[in-house]
Amino acid sequence: MDAKTIENTTQLLINLAITYGPKALVGLTFLVAGILVARWVGNAVMKMLQKRELEPPVRLLMVRVVRLLVVLLFMLMAMQNLGIELLPLLAGLGVAGVGIGLALQGVLQNIVAGLTIIFTKPFRVGEYLELLGVQGEVTQIELFSTTLVHADKSRIVIPNRKIVGEILHNYGRIRQLELLVGVAYDTDLNAALTAVRQVVEANVRVLKDFPPVIGVSTLADSSINLSVRPWVKVPDYGPAGAEINQAIVDRFRAANISIPFPQREIRILSGAA
Repeated sequence: MDAKTIENTTQLLINLAITYGPKALVGLTFLVAGILVARWVGNAVMKMLQKRELEPPVRLLMVRVVRLLVVLLFMLMAMQNLGIELLPLLAGLGVAGVGIGLALQGVLQNIVAGLTIIFTKPFRVGEYLELLGVQGEVTQIELFSTTLVHADKSRIVIPNRKIVGEILHNYGRIRQLELLVGVAYDTDLNAALTAVRQVVEANVRVLKDFPPVIGVSTLADSSINLSVRPWVKVPDYGPAGAEINQAIVDRFRAANISIPFPQREIRILSGAA
């Protein structure tokens, strides 16, 4: 490359810098200002929404939308300052948006389903769900997915499009234990039921506002089965069941109430000589 070419290139770059440099600097200033203003406006909107009874995902979604709109407004101002024609650009973005929408069809379905979940509120954070063969406590509701935490502390991430339209069992924030204990047929049922009721009422995890269901469930082959179904909070579901079972065994042993094991009576009849 000779000296003249280098000189021409240098002069061209200088001319471009003189012509577009101030505009580019102003555009960059617009972008930086847009980000700062969007952050400030988002924080102000979040403080305002925290005073209202809205779900956390709804507040987060509204704050993100407000921030995005502010940034887009400043981007349009920056592009207009650079002399970019906005109408052809918007037309091109519309055509490109159709292709992107087809390519990201599953993602868009998740977003629409997420908005449906957020605004219709079939469940909320902290409630216990069972759906699609899985169950757990809801910890996050986002645009793309919903996260459950199982009793074993594992996380279950479900795409929102899989949730909308499916049968969903929402336990809420409390669950009912389904315990079963058998007693012998010669047991005083009133004494056994009283002992069970005392055990349930003494457990601190059992909710006092919901009367437990305690009674005879089935007449089995070797025992009379008693159903014990108290209400507890979702985190207490596992510990409460273990504590009540152990307390019932201790109380039955102290009261000489037998818990029979399965048994069969076999009779051998000899035939005629």
